[in-house]
Amino acid sequence: MDFQLSEKMEAALGLIDEFVNAELVPMETAFLTKDFRTLLPAIEKKREMVKQMGLWAPGHPQELGGMGLDLVDLGLVSEALGRTPLGHFVFGCHAPDAGNVEILHLYGSPEQNERYLKQLVAGSIRSCFSMTEVEMPGSNPVMMETTAVKDGDDYVINGQKWYTTAADGATFAIVMAITDPEAPPHQRASMIIVPTDTPGFDLVRNINIMGHAGEDYFSHAEILYHSCRVPQSNLLGPEGQGFVIAQERLGPGRIHHCMRWIGVCNRAFDLMCAHAVSRPISPDETLADKDIVRAWIAECSAEIQAARLLTLHTAWKIEQLGWKEARQDISMIKFVVAGAMQKVVDRALQVHGGLGMTDDTILAFFYRHERAARIYDGPDEVQKLSLARRILSEYKAP
Repeated sequence: MDFQLSEKMEAALGLIDEFVNAELVPMETAFLTKDFRTLLPAIEKKREMVKQMGLWAPGHPQELGGMGLDLVDLGLVSEALGRTPLGHFVFGCHAPDAGNVEILHLYGSPEQNERYLKQLVAGSIRSCFSMTEVEMPGSNPVMMETTAVKDGDDYVINGQKWYTTAADGATFAIVMAITDPEAPPHQRASMIIVPTDTPGFDLVRNINIMGHAGEDYFSHAEILYHSCRVPQSNLLGPEGQGFVIAQERLGPGRIHHCMRWIGVCNRAFDLMCAHAVSRPISPDETLADKDIVRAWIAECSAEIQAARLLTLHTAWKIEQLGWKEARQDISMIKFVVAGAMQKVVDRALQVHGGLGMTDDTILAFFYRHERAARIYDGPDEVQKLSLARRILSEYKAP
């Protein structure tokens, strides 16, 4: 493994760091205290600046207007952008659009891509991904109640979803629904494009998360599909291959998330260290003079570095061998990085004391927003059990 960066990539990361610190971090106070919609004009200006710099859509193919980075380089960009909650959106590589671009690029028909893909990559429209259900366990994705039944040339979709991220303001959803209930469990569901203005697509609510209402670009919505009729030509890929497509989306998406979490760690760590050396606790001592704070700083530094290298190794392995050969690594980084981030943010908040509980720093936002990391994309406990099962299977007698 060689993680030596090209000169071009080093220059790009330097520009991204400068842009994040100079242009985005100063916007965080307004982001935390104002309606996000009021910031959109300023954010659109920042997005245009990114495009002019040639740094737009780092993970998307060059022929579509992106940078076309490989997974390791994209991970490093995600780390740099993860230092601020505005980073990925301003650079055009935010979830769920980034994953939906991958699906459309690989499985979309020419007609689908002409209608949706080009605009999605350009950032002129937004999308959402509708899979998690209210009554079904997210830890077992083959358990699904939403159905798509053929009627003439159409699918008629019925079901209830929630945690459909960014549905508020999205142009279309990619919906997972059962198309053949008699098929084997992993071949029952398909992915179908549903324009959000389709009759029967009902956005019930944006869900309040950890005491804060989700608004527009950062929403998690509950959606009711009630006799929602779309053409069968809206099917993405072969019928019954929804879970296969989802698995192909999972590996790169996991790298994207985990490296973003490392970026969160880096920002929280910097804030913790800066506050520790500047906060007096007596006439001749600061917080940094306390052994417990020093121990936290040492532990956080080691945990961040370990999580970072594990994730970059997994990205390299996916690039070299494919996501199937990296399945164990993909499970491992999920709970390792999410756990490290929780510890780092919690310790940083503790060091800040009462200040950490306020929105005067970004720490409280990280604390409430990133707690979900140990739940979504498969709870940590499920990832651990799945990983252990695969490891132990290698030791069983043939």
